[in-house]
Amino acid sequence: MGYTHNTHMSKIIPCTEMMPITGTWTEVAGQVAGTICKHKAAAAETAIVYIPITIPSNSVALQGSKLLSVEIDYEVLVAACTSVTAALTKVTRGADGSDAVVAAVTGTQNLTAATDAADVDEHKLTFTVTTPAFIDNDEYYILTLTCVAAATTQLDILAAVANYTARM
Repeated sequence: MGYTHNTHMSKIIPCTEMMPITGTWTEVAGQVAGTICKHKAAAAETAIVYIPITIPSNSVALQGSKLLSVEIDYEVLVAACTSVTAALTKVTRGADGSDAVVAAVTGTQNLTAATDAADVDEHKLTFTVTTPAFIDNDEYYILTLTCVAAATTQLDILAAVANYTARM
């Protein structure tokens, strides 16, 4: 049995695995033939979408997956957003009878929230983790995409990609 240490792993997270929290969303055919997307109807609101990061974890220290970054593919249609921001949280599962513990994960996004990430266009926003760590088997990550939309703004979210190191 061999050992794997691959620093260029990635996993597609389709829009069908994402969970919109606010806004009116539907799954529709994308703007490009053969694609699907989560589509937010026009409304002045703060739309929030949870994106679960489902990569392997491990109970052995320094093994499994080390999350490096998450890319989100989306399109802003009709009118620009006020802002589009990404935030990552780590959820540590609670023992029987205990609540899970949620903690913010420090990172940066490549597109400026109020300008580059929010204009009417196709976007690939990358959230890069400042201090990547291997994921323990009692932890998981959720990326939250928050879009402050104008009255006529529509959004299409196509997919996300989790980039990670795999050590097994």
